[in-house]
Amino acid sequence: MQIKLKDNSILDVQNNATVRDVAQKISEGLARNAVAGCVNGKMVQLSSPVKDGDVVEVITLKDERGMEVFRHSTAHIMALAVKRLYPNAKISIGPALKDGFYYDFDFEKPISADDLPKIEEEMGKIIKSGIKFERAEITREQGLKIFGDLNETYKVEILSDIPEGETISTYRLGEYIDLCRGPHLEDISIIKAFKLQSVTGAYWRGDEHNKMLTRIYGTCFPKKSELDEYLDRLEQAKLRDHRKIGREQELFFISPYAPGMPFFMPHGMTVLNLLQSFWREIHRKAGYQEISTPMAMSRELWEKSGHWAHYRDNMYTFTIPGDEQEFAIKPMNCPGGILYYKENMHSYKELPLRVAELGKVHRHEASGTLHGLFRVRCFTQDDAHLFMRPDQVVDEIEGILKLVEQVYSVFGLKYFIELSTMPEDHMGSLEDWATAEGYLKEAMNRLGLKYILNEGDGAFYGPKLDIHIEDAIGRTWQCGTVQLDMQLPKRFELEYIDENGDKKEPVMLHRVIFGSIERFFGILIENFAGALPLWLSPVQVKVMSLTDRTASDATDLVDKLNAMGLRAEADNRNEKIGYKIREAQLHKIPYMVVIGDKEHETGNISVRHRKKGDMGSMSVDDFIKLVKQQNDTKALD
Repeated sequence: MQIKLKDNSILDVQNNATVRDVAQKISEGLARNAVAGCVNGKMVQLSSPVKDGDVVEVITLKDERGMEVFRHSTAHIMALAVKRLYPNAKISIGPALKDGFYYDFDFEKPISADDLPKIEEEMGKIIKSGIKFERAEITREQGLKIFGDLNETYKVEILSDIPEGETISTYRLGEYIDLCRGPHLEDISIIKAFKLQSVTGAYWRGDEHNKMLTRIYGTCFPKKSELDEYLDRLEQAKLRDHRKIGREQELFFISPYAPGMPFFMPHGMTVLNLLQSFWREIHRKAGYQEISTPMAMSRELWEKSGHWAHYRDNMYTFTIPGDEQEFAIKPMNCPGGILYYKENMHSYKELPLRVAELGKVHRHEASGTLHGLFRVRCFTQDDAHLFMRPDQVVDEIEGILKLVEQVYSVFGLKYFIELSTMPEDHMGSLEDWATAEGYLKEAMNRLGLKYILNEGDGAFYGPKLDIHIEDAIGRTWQCGTVQLDMQLPKRFELEYIDENGDKKEPVMLHRVIFGSIERFFGILIENFAGALPLWLSPVQVKVMSLTDRTASDATDLVDKLNAMGLRAEADNRNEKIGYKIREAQLHKIPYMVVIGDKEHETGNISVRHRKKGDMGSMSVDDFIKLVKQQNDTKALD
């Protein structure tokens, strides 16, 4: 019989062939590395049969789908280990995650992180034993009996929600059986490196009214070196935690009186103001006009924009006493930018119109999701809304992508782009969507940019480009986005007068580059481990007097540096110089200057750099020239 491969080529295989047979027919190397198959878009075991005409893809660990099979199989091995050590523990759910897995259990007696090593040891024994996963298909009724007899009450509850007559798959590993779609590894010996990381609480089905279960998190990799590298990244992430550094460097804090709403201290405000000044400078040069729109606007506006229907639960609303009109604090800046456009009639000659706003928005996020500056309830979006003629769309997208490169390169950040296409729940015609996606593709092709296709993940109103930056330890963060909106111009009846005097509907682009300035600040803190580039550092130079006799020299130098537009502070405390240097190092101040009697006599200064260490003696003029050059060029260390 014949099957079709991913590249549309045809392969002849014997009748009753399996996915494994297909892999072997392609190459022995592929067969050795195969962990699962994808037949007609559905993930299956290697032992699954294929039929004439099937579209077959062989999955390896180089594919994220293969790693998901790998991680999920390891989760089942952990569950078996737990059941062997704690026979009365009840199992609930255990999915694979991006970098690992977890499983939720109901233990008779609480366990802690101290119990994880013995679970790991039992997992090692299971892997060495060479037992295999056994797949079976059962009915709902059979499942209720199997798991009822095992007293697995959580599995019984899951089964009770499944319609009668539906076929269900189970996977058995030794004496452990679980409901699972699969597939799983057919050779668990390839699991060479795993680590159980933590024990936390988790409500059954995420509902706080249900019982609190015990969640065990773990990670796993095909090679020990990969596990070691991952654990090192986690350790690095702990050291770089922006919340910890934010406290140490007095940048920001979160008050219990305003959860999810950061307070910025003077040093933090310095950084935010510098980021915003940089943003304003490059946008002015790129032909953007800056506006400011109200923090709160009437319900009528949000109903017209569609936010009231689709986003109401995340909005802060209020009614002014004595006024029947309901208002909402803006969760997004778009409607305000649109009202600015509608304030005047526009000619085709005025377009494109690039309207930018550093607008504070408020969104009610669940308390359990709040996390430092990364997940907050109020933040500043560096929004821009561009209104244009259809013939200008590709040029404008290209201009945005050039601006993205200009901004991220200043911080030394690498990035990649995802093109998210039409979702199932969408508005507008297929023709409109095809045209819009074509605009985005053409702009990237013109610039020679590679992108990842993220099918079906566009916004309901149009396709988008999501821009993910990569930090110093390999983590990725989605920051910038370019969205082509095909709905709001219609909802708000936006118009311009074309060359023939006719009214036409403009094309609208939404875009952000930082995304949230507060979140971007947090990312920078972690990327640079608190050692922000000199141009962003709240204090660029700390001048330390060695004795009381040289305190006035330190103060004079600070005054001179500040007069040059730099940011310097004097440390004339009666403390040992080693203590002063260590404190400046903790705050990651780029330059430390020491002035003692010798420096007072020669007129030179002793300079230290936070990374390079002792730089020796230097004239004041040479030092100012060095620091000013790094500041003005926004140089990285």
